[in-house]
Amino acid sequence: MDSHQKKLSPSELFTGFCRIGLSGFGGVLPWARRTIVEKEKWLSPEEFSAMLGICQIAPGPNIMNLAVCVGSKFAGVRGAVAAVTGLMFAPIIIIVLLGMLYESYSFMPAVQGLLRGISAVGVGLIASTGLKMLRTEFRYPPMLVAVALTMIIAIYFHLALGWVVLITAPFALLIAWRKTKHD
Repeated sequence: MDSHQKKLSPSELFTGFCRIGLSGFGGVLPWARRTIVEKEKWLSPEEFSAMLGICQIAPGPNIMNLAVCVGSKFAGVRGAVAAVTGLMFAPIIIIVLLGMLYESYSFMPAVQGLLRGISAVGVGLIASTGLKMLRTEFRYPPMLVAVALTMIIAIYFHLALGWVVLITAPFALLIAWRKTKHD
């Protein structure tokens, strides 16, 4: 079923985003993509990438912006509220409990080692999501130039996100416009 025809209730959005929130320790984005695109098929890979791109340049956490966008797409304001609430509900409870444990046991070498290992897993999850999203761009190779330019400007020049977007967005928009003319 095409995602443009699909309707989701606020309770379905709450439940789906609650699962994403519970699954996403170390990085929610990989689990959000897996749930939204691969498992539930609420969005196509292209729709997800486009929506995430918008969410990344908007102020606030990317995943919260994504929950608002997905929720509002399928159920309006009530869907946006349900998605954000679902995303945050269980993790807030869990993180408060973990914070209390960290306060009591963070001095222990075993806990410090555990945290270093967990951070490596988080980096791997983020990288795997980036590679999955990059596969979509291989369908139109000129867009890979925009991806490479963005990475070079962000990594080599250490510019803030706003500057990276201002510099690379016109080029990426030109490439996307050319692609739509050829489709």
